[in-house]
Amino acid sequence: MVEWIVDTIARFGYGGIFLLMVAENLFPPIPSEVIMPLAGFAAARGDMSFAGVILAGVAGTVVGNLPWYWLGHRLGHERIRRLAGRFGRIWTISPAEVDEAVRWFERRGWIAVFFGRMLPTIRTVISAPAGVARMPMWGFLLFTTMGSLIWIGFLTLAGLLLEAHYEAVADYVDPLSKIVIAGVVLAYVYRLVRGYGKDDGAR
Repeated sequence: MVEWIVDTIARFGYGGIFLLMVAENLFPPIPSEVIMPLAGFAAARGDMSFAGVILAGVAGTVVGNLPWYWLGHRLGHERIRRLAGRFGRIWTISPAEVDEAVRWFERRGWIAVFFGRMLPTIRTVISAPAGVARMPMWGFLLFTTMGSLIWIGFLTLAGLLLEAHYEAVADYVDPLSKIVIAGVVLAYVYRLVRGYGKDDGAR
């Protein structure tokens, strides 16, 4: 994965970072914890500017989250609840859990969006509940941008500072990213086997 990300950034520059971060927010197995430090390495070598790398990463994050927000807003609470009743076992979420998530989000949505940008997997799925709870678009964009700026800035700075140890860090990050992906898959399989998301609570 590391070599593919490095090649994409080298070939497409800021556009490559933007597209990778869009993909990261649509498909969680492409982690920003790998993308942005590698982009920071490129900035350290002088291939791109530090600020430009961060802006490309933040822009890709915001754009990548908009389809999830739109999907949640479009479907709405009741429709997603019905879908959870039908397909909850596959989704590993029940109608009751949908209700609980929406109630919590209506009270503390901005906290979830802001801090969710810094958590693996959560940063991808947090946008759909924001749409379901009808969080104002301006608020969603504001807190998504703020949280993303902090996290992406941190990851990019780490890559910038560790540029001299590129090979060592690359050897460390690639297996770590695979562990993160494996953890997400195992958590899903565990919930699936436990039977979460059955039709209990469906209307």
